[in-house]
Formats: sequence, C-alpha cells, structure tokens
Amino acid sequence: MKIPIIDLVRQHKPLEQELESAFRKVLESGQFILGSEVEEFEKNAANFLKIKYAIGVGNGTDALTIALKALNIGAGDEVITTPFTFFATAETIAMIGAKPVFVDVEDTTLNIDVRKIEEKINSKTKAILPVHIFGQGAKMEEIIEIAKRHQLKVIEDTAQGFGSKRNGKYLGTFGDIGTFSFFPTKNLSCLGDGGLIVTQDDLLYEMGKKLRVHGSSKKYYHDFLGYNSRLDALQAAFLNVKLNYIEKWNERRRGIAKIFDAELKPYVKVPEVDAGNEHIYHQYTIRTDKRDSLSDFLHKKGIATQVHYPVPLHLQPALGYLGYKKGDFPVAERAAKEVLSLPIFPELMDQEVEYIVSSIREYFRG
Repeated sequence: MKIPIIDLVRQHKPLEQELESAFRKVLESGQFILGSEVEEFEKNAANFLKIKYAIGVGNGTDALTIALKALNIGAGDEVITTPFTFFATAETIAMIGAKPVFVDVEDTTLNIDVRKIEEKINSKTKAILPVHIFGQGAKMEEIIEIAKRHQLKVIEDTAQGFGSKRNGKYLGTFGDIGTFSFFPTKNLSCLGDGGLIVTQDDLLYEMGKKLRVHGSSKKYYHDFLGYNSRLDALQAAFLNVKLNYIEKWNERRRGIAKIFDAELKPYVKVPEVDAGNEHIYHQYTIRTDKRDSLSDFLHKKGIATQVHYPVPLHLQPALGYLGYKKGDFPVAERAAKEVLSLPIFPELMDQEVEYIVSSIREYFRG
C-alpha cells in the first residue's frame, strides 16, 4: 500500500465538474485579477468566519506582511511570536524591519506559552503574533488580555486553521487582524497560491485593501508604498467551490484523528487538545524519541511522513543575527527532534488509516 502525506488528485476528482465550471466562468469573464469572483469569495469567507471584513491577497506570507504594515509596525519595533512554526511567521516581521522576539511553546499543544509572554514585553513591543499550530487554537483569551494590558496589537497566523474554533469562535477572528493561507496543502486550498486577511476594524480594512495594490485607493493614485498582492479571480472561483465542503472535510479529519488517538496512544505521544478547542488537524503530529527510525520504517511500508518542523526558527541561519542560541527555547528544540506528521486528509480511506495504525503498532512491538 502506498499512502501519500496528502492526495490533492483525490480531493479534486469529485469536484471536477464544479471546478471546470468555475474555470469556464472566469475564462469567459475576461477578468483575472480581483473583480467579482474575489469579492464573492471575500464575502463568503467573512460570512463563514462571522467577521466584518475579508481581503483576498496573493498568499499567506503576504497576508502576514500586509497585516503588520497595516498596523504601522516597522523598523525599531518588536513583535512577540513563537519559534515553532513555518519560517514565514518570523520572516515577515524581519522583512518589514521589525524584530521577531521568540517565546517558547507549551509542551502539550506546541502553541506559544502564554505564561512566558509578559517577560518579553518592553517599550519596543508593538504586537503579539500567535500561530495556531497544526490547526489548534492558541490560548487567545489570555493573549488578548495581555495585549490589552500592555496596549499591544494582536495578529493571528491562522495559516493552518481555517474553520477551527476556540470556545465557539473561529480562529483568526480574536485579534486585530487574522491571516490565512490557501497553499495547496492547506485544509482549504487553492489550485495555486492565495491568502486572506480578516478584521473587524474599518481603518485596517481600508489600509489592507490599499496595501495589496501598491498603496492605491484609485487607479494610478498612490497614498503610500504598498505591494502587488492580489488574489487571482481563478483561485477565488476555486475557493468559492471548495468553501462549501470545508466543514465536511474538517469533520472527516477529526474522525481520523479520533482513531489515531485511540490506537496510537500506547506507543507515541498523540496531540493534546486544549479545553474549548475544535482542532481541525491540518497536521496530525505525533511525538516520539524514535522519530527518525519510525519514519524510515513507515517509508519502507509505503507510508509518507513529514517533520513539521526540524529546526526551530531561533536556530535558523537566516535569523542568526538575532543572537539566539541552542538551549534558549528547550521545549521547541525538544519538539523539533520528536515530531512526526502522519497522513491525514479527508479522502484517506478507512483501510489506509488501519494500515498506518497497524504499521506503527508493528514497529513498536518489534
């Protein structure tokens, strides 16, 4: 049996007619950048997430960059975030001239440890940027409370959590701005690149819209420097189709995770879910000190795995100038040596789930 980490061909096959119809509609419209399809998706996404505004942009990285710029964060400022995430989270902070300031993660969820945030706040701190890692919410109520106490902004990196909730509220809608990625491997994905910014704030909405089109509110008139980061009409059309299925897909992910939890708990550390969280398992990530050996064994059995993430951000060469060293964030560093993501996607068949479980059981039983 061959089981990939994700199979987009399987996902798109049942949607073929709808996706082709969406393609034809855009082709015949002659409108390929922004326009009515993007406006429709922005409206649909905002309605789904129960938030006032949504802004379609080129990708999840741009969503973060524009969010930071819209909040007027730049040179000399500091933004508190997690070292255990995809590189773009800290990269965007650094690229606008601000300084990423890391806080270690919880050993349970691998989300930012809210107990350690306040000790990193100083006069240069302008924002907290939590990441909802693997599709599970960070402790947003406590983060918002800290931010209010210190008059800081909150930007949510929800690249891995579209449709996930915390205490009944959608992730991405707690802070001043939420950002999403629709990279093809995400639980809600484009057939290419795409991103989204959401907010309740009128001024941030207007700033975001201008920033994505070169700082312009009217063609050829530019209020400030911006970016070229517009969501393609075609990708928006595909997203409008796939948004109709996201709740069903997320529920299937939870169903698979429930089986993994029950069957794998005797052998590995399975994901812990915080009280109040509705995890969508963008990744189902186990932990074991036999990670590399287990991964090799599963590979030989035809089961693909991935390591999310092998090097914490504070130890990445590109961020070496920040002066962090090994040992600064022991929880994140230990997790980087233990984490292993298993295949989990809605189209995974029951017999494949059982094969993954039996193979892991076989490894540990020798």
